[in-house]
Amino acid sequence: MPDAYVPKEAVTHGDGGTTALAMAEAESLESGRNGRNGRNGRNGRSGRGAARPNGRPRSLWGDAWRDLRRNPVFLISALIILFLIVIAIWPSLITDGNPYRADLAKAQEGSAPGHPFGFDTQGRDVYARTVYGARASITVGVCATAGAALLGSLLGGLAGFFGGWWDALLSRLADIFFGIPVLLGGLVFLSVVTSKTVWPVVGFIVLLGWPQIARIARGSVVTAKQNDYVQAARALGASNGRMLLRHIAPNAVAPVIVVATIALGTYISLEATLSYLGAGLKPPNVSWGIDISTASTYIRNAPHMLLYPAGALSITVLAFIMLGDAVRDALDPKLR
Repeated sequence: MPDAYVPKEAVTHGDGGTTALAMAEAESLESGRNGRNGRNGRNGRSGRGAARPNGRPRSLWGDAWRDLRRNPVFLISALIILFLIVIAIWPSLITDGNPYRADLAKAQEGSAPGHPFGFDTQGRDVYARTVYGARASITVGVCATAGAALLGSLLGGLAGFFGGWWDALLSRLADIFFGIPVLLGGLVFLSVVTSKTVWPVVGFIVLLGWPQIARIARGSVVTAKQNDYVQAARALGASNGRMLLRHIAPNAVAPVIVVATIALGTYISLEATLSYLGAGLKPPNVSWGIDISTASTYIRNAPHMLLYPAGALSITVLAFIMLGDAVRDALDPKLR
């Protein structure tokens, strides 16, 4: 008995009948193979679905994650950043020293048992201060990046979607902030702030950092809203909010993530620079910038005071920049 019944009409109507006959024969052969595989247990598979590969296309994020997992630059930078985040949250995991405890008898001494990085001008443990300094830098970098990314994405996305006077207003406002020198603006803005917490520094970085994110978000939204699927959603009567959240935002967020990841390392170095100049974090906060500023005067007599906090700052900034480069390469379809 044949595997499948083919109507005679399918053979007698030209090319269409020939096509139908071929499709029917292919289906019968496929069902026969699957039936034999199911009966014989070949390769441990059974049924029709086992012989078919998954036909769902991979998404941009799936491809990006697959590429990132194979990128050694991403793996190394991610491990460094994970380690920094862990010691920023729980510094006692790798040190039991007190960054505030001072012993003037040990001022500017080199490494000693239990104190591998030596002591600073006040006899404080440089190793403990280097470990605890990661907390301020990571906090400022993460919070400032999150604030700038959220504010810039919101304003830039709305400007790119609606256009008109809102777009023109945002562009002129962004030009004003772009014209403010970062270091000069930080010295002026933070010199009048009496708070000794990290939040004034975070607020200043967000204030000057959002225009860059806004321009990136605006350009991505302008490009995404011209795609056919957005026009189709508009023709079907989708609201502006639904088009922004369901169709445009998921396809326009990749450039924002890349820029924000690279900017995070820049914000950490900016906090250290402002603290070095005396306008950022102030004692009794523990910061790499404060320790570098203190140690710069004694670089000839006690170079270890400068070497370790500066090295930790450089490694942190480099790790975030490497992570941003890896994410950019993974999310950029032109590099595939």
